[in-house]
Amino acid sequence: MSPRFYALALVAVLLLSACGDEKGGAPNAVSALPPPPITENLLGKSTYGKVCALCHAANIAGAPKPGDIADWGPRIAQGKAVLYQHALEGFTGKKGAMPVRGGNPALTDEEIKAAIDYMVSLSQ
Repeated sequence: MSPRFYALALVAVLLLSACGDEKGGAPNAVSALPPPPITENLLGKSTYGKVCALCHAANIAGAPKPGDIADWGPRIAQGKAVLYQHALEGFTGKKGAMPVRGGNPALTDEEIKAAIDYMVSLSQ
């Protein structure tokens, strides 16, 4: 191979080595950025999937399906405090019934509120 090839190869190696981080590795612009805030309600999604979906996904006993804006709209308009209260203490209304703590007394207040927040976020 010609000396010109070796000279170009040496220049390329020097240029590429200057692009690495302090440890000598390849640059990683993503790791230099702070992690994005977690905006997804993972607790609510998990609680919904394990407990709430049993009734809400199938509209059992009048449970509003997440995403059904017409059904959720009037409920959301009452405010989250009312939704939390109905889920925590139970509620019977014109359209159906909500059992105390979603029928699972082991659920924490935090899990119930997160599940409501999750369903509301899907229904606005």
